[in-house]
Amino acid sequence: MKDGFLRVGAATPKLRVADIDYNAGEIIEAVKNADPDCALLVFPELCITGATCGDLFRQESFIDAAWQALYRIAEETAEKNCVFIVGLPAYIEGKLLNMAVVMHEGAILGCNVKLTLNEAESRYFSPYEVSGSFYDEYFDEEITFGQPLYFSENDLFSFAVIFHEDLLAPISDDVDAALAGCHILAVPSAAPVTIGSTKKVTSILEAQSRKLHAAYIYANAGVGESTTDLVFSGEDFIYENGRELSRSKCFASGVIYTDIDLKLLFAERQRDDAWRTDFANSTADGDFDMISFEMELNEELTLIRKVAKNPFVPEDKDEISARCAQILEMQAMALVTRMKHIHCDKFILGLSGGLDSTLAFLVSARACDIMGLPRTNIHAITMPCFGTTSRTKNNSIELAKAYGARIDEISIKDSVTQHFKDIGHDLDNHNVAFENAQARERTQLLMDLGNDEGSLVVGTGDLSELALGWATYNGDHMSMYAVNGSVPKTLIRHIVAYEADRVAAEDANVSAVLKDILDTPVSPELLPPTEDGTIAQKTEDLVGPYELHDFFLYYFVRLGFAPSKIYRLAKSAFDGEYDEKTIYKWEENFLRRFIAQQFKRSCMPDGPKIGSVDLSPRGDLKLPSDAASKVFLDELATVLE
Repeated sequence: MKDGFLRVGAATPKLRVADIDYNAGEIIEAVKNADPDCALLVFPELCITGATCGDLFRQESFIDAAWQALYRIAEETAEKNCVFIVGLPAYIEGKLLNMAVVMHEGAILGCNVKLTLNEAESRYFSPYEVSGSFYDEYFDEEITFGQPLYFSENDLFSFAVIFHEDLLAPISDDVDAALAGCHILAVPSAAPVTIGSTKKVTSILEAQSRKLHAAYIYANAGVGESTTDLVFSGEDFIYENGRELSRSKCFASGVIYTDIDLKLLFAERQRDDAWRTDFANSTADGDFDMISFEMELNEELTLIRKVAKNPFVPEDKDEISARCAQILEMQAMALVTRMKHIHCDKFILGLSGGLDSTLAFLVSARACDIMGLPRTNIHAITMPCFGTTSRTKNNSIELAKAYGARIDEISIKDSVTQHFKDIGHDLDNHNVAFENAQARERTQLLMDLGNDEGSLVVGTGDLSELALGWATYNGDHMSMYAVNGSVPKTLIRHIVAYEADRVAAEDANVSAVLKDILDTPVSPELLPPTEDGTIAQKTEDLVGPYELHDFFLYYFVRLGFAPSKIYRLAKSAFDGEYDEKTIYKWEENFLRRFIAQQFKRSCMPDGPKIGSVDLSPRGDLKLPSDAASKVFLDELATVLE
């Protein structure tokens, strides 16, 4: 189970109501033909008999036949290295119980009993609210049954069985199971489909898996169940931490698989304040049975789960638009709060024609609207110097004019040239001093002009640049309020694109300017342009692609994953786009820069926390400025062994 990945599945076999031998055969075939790497396979509730048998559940011979089928299933799947869960009725202590049997290598690990019975089930079944055991001659052992029963192969691979109705109960047992350490909730179901029922189930799975930082494997009864009064869709779902990983087609039999990330769930619980409270600790001390088992797990699992390239960006297009609108509003409201607190009604910022300053400008415009101020209260300054191209300068001017802001062009060539004379720097020496002097001059100009006219200097630097330290210390690194400080570069692209689409119907020219800004290579424009006047200095050629760095940043800071695991995920996410050597090179660069550049983040200006990753020393990241990166680089190097 390398890196915490575990393959799981949900199966809905073809069944015939009350045809126990046929059903057992279908279950056996499904187990035998299961993915060889599948560690846990969940079948629907009462799948051995069918869930719609009605008064046949009152026939003793019928119940006995179900148990004989269970023995057959155990015998014929004994060689399969997979834990699977099947359902059947059983008489225990004079009560008919709806049971989910957890099996592995021809043995029963335990039998979970359904507690919450619907009106139809109450006609036949009884709940059983404690745990007990019974002796079975076929297995020649005492078998634990009841609720709650929890199962554990190791600290990560641990699960509980929660029936559909038990999951929907006002106080559901999955909470106790998660607090007891279970990372997986197996949900056998025989729920009929009605209008809106699927949405209800998926909403619960999404919410509970997010709240409990758990994975849910939901297997539902399907075609083959009696349609006398009901319809069964056979829709199966696998959720992890609020995200749907896999879903079956409606009214189709078969098996769905995915790889769940148990270390991700563990990391989320470690970082969730609610999981470190006395309440969580005391709740986990309840009365329950933890049943241990052993199995061989593939340490070289080839991932089949989809790994998103942009973890900061939603995958659904509609959700992206909603997210972008929300972020703009959050940034603007944070800026409004600061402006009101310091009794300021004017904004000033450097507008370069790049992505970051464009977003800061859009936020300032929104803040003006919220405060009821004219947009002329925004003073945008474009400050061309040695590397500025006409493309970026013109875009900044056109953008400011289109939004009704003040725009001034102030060349800093003379002042920087004079500064180089003062310090004895050769203009032909394009070293770091040549670059940083321009950035610092721009910041000084904005600060001084802001003081002169009573404006707040709005910062433009983003989360990705802060992570890499790609900012000039006391240059673009500094501002009076950094509205972009927790927005990564990959997400900024989407926000600017959202704004371009939003204004397209109102002003096609404005939309065109925003789209050209999106198409402009990311650059600080600190080195002279090429002979044809295009940008010579491209950031991503120097520090690496931002989509890779944002990927590394999310998993390193947000989840604390080992560099080797991040490398493995990146290979899967960017397969066909970057080769292994390139990914390794830029991850190594990220680790070096991220650790070494903390000193810049230790004195970064205030700015709103927008997402789940924040590098402010006053917020989520408490990192010493003098830490070494060796341990992380050494761990990454293990992938080369």
